[in-house]
Amino acid sequence: MSVLIPCIIAGGAGTRLWPVSREAMPKPFMRLPDGESLLQKTFARASALAGVERVLTVTNRDVFFRTQDEYRQVNAFNVALDYILEPCGRNTAPAIAAAALHCARHYGEDSVLLILPADHLIQDLPAFEQAVAQAAQLAHQDWLCTFGLRPSRAETGFGYIEQGQALEQLGHKVARFVEKPDAQTAQAYLDGGRHLWNAGMFCLRVDTLLRELQAHAPEVLESVAQCMQVSSVKQGDRALQVELDPDSFAQAPDISIDYALMEQSTQVAVVPCELGWSDIGSWEAVRELRETDPQGNHCNGETVLHDVSNCYIDAPRRLVGAVGLDNLIVIDTPDALLIADAARSQEVKVIAQQLKRQGHEAYRLHRTVTRPWGTYTVLEEGPRFKIKRIMVRPGESLSLQMHHHRSEHWIVVSGIACVTNGEEEFLLDTNESTFIKPGRTHRLTNPGVIDLVMIEVQSGEYLGEDDIVRFTDIYGRAPAAAVS
Repeated sequence: MSVLIPCIIAGGAGTRLWPVSREAMPKPFMRLPDGESLLQKTFARASALAGVERVLTVTNRDVFFRTQDEYRQVNAFNVALDYILEPCGRNTAPAIAAAALHCARHYGEDSVLLILPADHLIQDLPAFEQAVAQAAQLAHQDWLCTFGLRPSRAETGFGYIEQGQALEQLGHKVARFVEKPDAQTAQAYLDGGRHLWNAGMFCLRVDTLLRELQAHAPEVLESVAQCMQVSSVKQGDRALQVELDPDSFAQAPDISIDYALMEQSTQVAVVPCELGWSDIGSWEAVRELRETDPQGNHCNGETVLHDVSNCYIDAPRRLVGAVGLDNLIVIDTPDALLIADAARSQEVKVIAQQLKRQGHEAYRLHRTVTRPWGTYTVLEEGPRFKIKRIMVRPGESLSLQMHHHRSEHWIVVSGIACVTNGEEEFLLDTNESTFIKPGRTHRLTNPGVIDLVMIEVQSGEYLGEDDIVRFTDIYGRAPAAAVS
C-alpha cells in the first residue's frame, strides 16, 4: 500500500509583502488575523489528511529552527517530520527532485508526493481533502497531477491551465499551460470556462515523477541525485533531516518545475477545484482577508482618521493620524514604513529589490531577529556602540564564541543566566551583570525554566555581526557563520 507524503515547499523571499516579509523572515512566517502563520496553516491541513503519518518540508537551512518552532505549536496529530535543507535557493524543480529521491529511498517509489507551497491560504478544507483524493487516484494512474482553481475574476497576475480531455470523473488532461495574460485575454478565459488558475500544487507518484524528470529534465535529476549522494543525513526521534551539500547543490539548474517538467510532459492532468484559495501575493490580497468599517478602512492599531476611505493601515506599535486619503496601504514596522497606492501593491517588490541592490539590512532582517536559541532586538545603535535586547529560551544556549573588535556588557533583566567568560563560568541573577573584553571567549546559556531576558551593550571600532569566531555550537552551525 503506497503512502501519501505531503511535501511543503518553503522558499522565496516574499518581496511583495515587504516590510513584514524579509529574506530572513519570509512570507510563510507571516501571521494572519487568527494568530497562525501561513506555514502553520499549510502544515495543519497537510497533517490532517487521511492516512498521513509524516510531513516532508524542503526549506532553507537558515530558517530550519524557526520552522521547527512553528510546527511544534500545531502538530496535533504528532506526525513524523522529515526535512530537506537547502543551502541556497535553486527554484522548485531541484527541490521537488530532491523530495522524490528522498521518498524513493526511504518510503518506496510507489509513494505519492503532495506538493504544497508553504505560503498559500486555503479556507475550504473539505474541498481540499476531496481534491487531494481525486488527484491521488490520478497519480496512481501515472498522471502528473496538478490543481486548477476555477477563476472568480479576470486575473492577470496568475498563470492559467487550459483543460483538455476529461479523465473519468476525476479531472482533465492538461491541454497547455498559459503565462500570465493581459486583461482582455484573462476576461476571455473567464468567459470561456476552460481555463483554470495554476495553483502551483501537485500530486505525483514518485516513480512516475522520476521517470518523467529523466525524460524531460535529466540535468535537474542527475545534479540533484549527485548532491543527495554526498549530503549528510541525521536521524532523530520521529525526524529525518537531510542537509544538502552546498557545492553540489549550487550546480543544479535554477528552474521551476513548471518549465522543467510540467510544460514538457504529455502525462499531466488537472483537478478543477474551488478551495477558498489565495496566494497572499500582495498587500491588496491581505486586505481582502480583513473586515472593513463603513468607510472601507481596516486598521490594526491606534488610528485617528479624518476623511479617509478604502485604506489598509497596519501600525500596531504607534499612533497613526491620517487626513484626506483614499485607497492606500500603510504598513508600519519598527524599522521601516511602507505607503503604497493599493492598486499598485504588486509593485512593492521594487522597493525590496532596490534595498537589496543597496545592501540595506532592511531587505534581509527585521529589527528583531530570530535565532535557534531565541531572539535579539537592536534597540539603538550609533558610532562605536549598539544596544540589544536578548531573549534566550529555557534550556537554550548561544555558541561559545569570541569577537576581535568589540567588548560586550551583559545585564540580566529577568531570569537567570549561566555565563562563560574566559576561564570562568558563573550564574547571573536579575540586575547582575558581567563585562566581556575583546578577544575573550564567552557563552550565554539559560539554565532556568522561564525566558532569560538581558540587555547587551556593545562598544568598539567595528560592531558588524560578522565579527565572530564560533568554537562550539549545539545547533550545528558552521564556524564561519556570520551571526550569533
